[in-house]
Amino acid sequence: MKRLTAVIMSVLAAPLAAQDFSERSTARAWNLYGEAPAFFEARVTDPLCELTGECAENCGGGALQLTLVRTVDNVMVFPLKNSQPVFTGAVQELLPFCGQTVEVDGLMITDPELGAQNVYLVQKIRLSGTEEWTKADTWTKKWAAANPEAKGKGPWFRRDPDIKAEIAEEGYLGLGAEADEAFIADWF
Repeated sequence: MKRLTAVIMSVLAAPLAAQDFSERSTARAWNLYGEAPAFFEARVTDPLCELTGECAENCGGGALQLTLVRTVDNVMVFPLKNSQPVFTGAVQELLPFCGQTVEVDGLMITDPELGAQNVYLVQKIRLSGTEEWTKADTWTKKWAAANPEAKGKGPWFRRDPDIKAEIAEEGYLGLGAEADEAFIADWF
């Protein structure tokens, strides 16, 4: 009887274990260590809501990290990046889909040496059951609209008021002005 139960359980678990999330993916490679294309269906939520049941209105309105709970296996996947070059934007891209079930296409990072598991770089999003994709590339436009006083040339992070305030308070290295001066004198 134990053998029969073990065989039945392994047969039932096999589809999940054999799930290949790259099958339907058209994600563009970034040549990152441990990346693999990954297309799957998931519910958009915030991790605290998922873990504690205490859910912020509208998934925190952009102030909280979001997570994707995969439909096929109920695994929590952490989207940390959109399809733009900098490692930002996943929250802003997914926020309009808060509480909804979506299909996503992107890159999954798994690196046991770094401890990276289920780290996701979302490139495209669509509501489940629909055909039209939303490209996950709107973060810098949303940042510019939220920070009109930071117009100018160069990358956004050189003009960002929050980053500039942090540097003014903590220095470039986060160790204060003295440490910055010593570092700059030594290296430049």
